[in-house]
Amino acid sequence: MASDIVPIRLSLTEGDLVTLWAPRWREDGEEWEAFLGDDEALYAFGEVARLAAFVRTAPEHDLVDHPAWSVVPDLTVAELTPENTQHYDIVGVPELVAEDADTWTIGELAEIVGMIRSLADVCDLEQVTEILDSAPAFALLDQGTLPFVGREGARLWNQLVQTVAERWDDVIDALDELVATPEVDATALAAAEQEAAALAEREALARAADPDADDEEGEAEAAEAAVAEQITEDEADAPVGFWEEVGIDPIRITTRDGEFVTLRCYLDDRPVFLGSGGKIDVFAGERALARHIADAGKDGHDLVAASTWPEVVEKAEVGELEVTVDELNTYVLTGLDEDITDGPLVVDATQLELATELLLDVGEWAGDDEPRLALAESESLGWLVSFVVRPDPTRLAPSPPFDTEAARWRELVEDLSLRLRRP
Repeated sequence: MASDIVPIRLSLTEGDLVTLWAPRWREDGEEWEAFLGDDEALYAFGEVARLAAFVRTAPEHDLVDHPAWSVVPDLTVAELTPENTQHYDIVGVPELVAEDADTWTIGELAEIVGMIRSLADVCDLEQVTEILDSAPAFALLDQGTLPFVGREGARLWNQLVQTVAERWDDVIDALDELVATPEVDATALAAAEQEAAALAEREALARAADPDADDEEGEAEAAEAAVAEQITEDEADAPVGFWEEVGIDPIRITTRDGEFVTLRCYLDDRPVFLGSGGKIDVFAGERALARHIADAGKDGHDLVAASTWPEVVEKAEVGELEVTVDELNTYVLTGLDEDITDGPLVVDATQLELATELLLDVGEWAGDDEPRLALAESESLGWLVSFVVRPDPTRLAPSPPFDTEAARWRELVEDLSLRLRRP
């Protein structure tokens, strides 16, 4: 397929329909996005053969002026067939949101909502845009599960589910009205149908020549599942450390002022830090933290709300508390602002994802909405972070210069640094 024009499949009331989508591209200093259609309709077809016949013969439509269009009329039926990753089950959204708000559900919903937003923007579907804007959770889906943890996260998710229950039919109706299936040249259609039939025959012959292929694929999937299950069992059988038992994590934070160690846990899925009043008690090393817990740090902070906190204090008092920071709980905030200035291609995705996690956790614990608002994908910094952390080749890359994003990031990090308190 032409790299800048993508075949997609949309599941609407009439069934599965195929069309073409041109993700955002830049031309003459302006950004554009388009679909196969005209000013009044989105052209979609029930069969790939009809789509092929149309693009090979139709002289006028919205994609004719696209820089890559000259390649499309020469594409085969196979090349015009959408990949599985380009299937957007719009009518299935109510069923989808009935599932738990896990990584898979939110990831699939984010892709569907992203495509609907593109259709609404390009085709001026103001009602659809208004519905998606009516529940803030729709704009947070690209951030994964993080915005939907805890009490506030559950509220956001339930509001989205309620919006789908009450208004999703309006979204489907608007898209159904937008779709049109134009007539296609009979000769071109006959040729495309022959090509599609030949393709189906080749695939059938390939399956007949290797009848065990499907079984082998199924066996491979079963083997992978068995391995994953065994790993899970092994992890369950592995000895659990003290910190895992009490559900509290030692964490390390590196800022321009140095490296610090502190504690964090999650109560009812909400982050809680060793500290109070929005200030986190931090220490230069693990031993200093352990000594503090045995002395002045027994109480007077938010972690006393954890039912297992007395066990931590007891260990510290007898000198048996060993503080060890896991690599996944190591947050390095230095240098990211400079990398962001240079552009998303030089930013370390793992470092940025961990740093973002910490900023959002601290903001939620301290009652500070700034990190959540600044890192929302609707903001330029949030869009850049999302682009780095969850790369997608169909998404438009953030455009330089990145001075504004770097400055906003520095503000967030500085605000967090000011919350670090050394007792």
